Amino acid sequence: MITASLPDAPHKREGGVWSYISPSRLSLWLKCPLAFKLRYLDGIRTPTSPALFVGRRVHQGLERHYRHRQLGITLDVEQVTGSVTDAWEESAAEEGVEFESLDEEAKLKDQAAGLVRSYLLQLPADEPQPQAVEATMEAALVDPVSGEDLGISMLGVVDLVTETDAGTTIIDFKTSSRSAPPFEVTHEIQLSSYAWLFRQTRRTDRLIEWASLGTCRKDREVQPA
Repeated sequence: MITASLPDAPHKREGGVWSYISPSRLSLWLKCPLAFKLRYLDGIRTPTSPALFVGRRVHQGLERHYRHRQLGITLDVEQVTGSVTDAWEESAAEEGVEFESLDEEAKLKDQAAGLVRSYLLQLPADEPQPQAVEATMEAALVDPVSGEDLGISMLGVVDLVTETDAGTTIIDFKTSSRSAPPFEVTHEIQLSSYAWLFRQTRRTDRLIEWASLGTCRKDREVQPA
C-alpha cells in the first residue's frame, strides 16, 4: 500500500523513532547504535560538522541548478557556484558550524564551489530534463510473506530523478571521499531504499545511480576543480 508520493515536496520532517524509517536512520544505526539512541531516543543532536556542511552546500547548489532546469532555464556555472559561496557565511552561522581556522573554512568553501563547478562542467549537452528534484517518497512497509501492514512507513528524499529511453534514473549526490565499509554498505542501504520506494510509488522497475562528487569510483564521478 502506498501512503504517499510527493514530488518536490518539502522534506523536513520531525518525528519519534517509530514515526518512520529512512535510509539515514538505518545508516546511523548501522554505523553507531549508540549515536542512533542519543539522537532518536534521547533527542540529543550534534552540531553540523564541517564535512557535512560542505555536502549540504553542494546539494544546495545542485538543487538550484536542477530546479531552474525544470523551468527550462540553464544557469551559468558561475551563477550556481556563486550561490554556494554567497550563502556560505550566513548558512554556517545558522547551523552553528565550527571550523578549526579561517584557513580551513576558506579551503572548504573553495572545495564546495569546486565540486559543484566540476560536476556542472562534465554534464552532457543533451542531459535529460529533471523529472523531480529533492523529491520525497513514502510507502508503508508490509510483511513480504503475509502482506500485513507493519504500521510504519519508509521515507526517502532523492536528489534527482531523470527519464531517458532506458528508463528512470534516481541520482544521489555524494561528496565524501571515503569508500571503505561501512561507507559502501550505507550507500547500498540508501540506494536500495530509494529503488524500493520508487517501485512502490511508481509501480515500475527502473534504473538507479549515484553521482559521486568526491573520490569514490561509482557510476558518475567528478573531481574538485
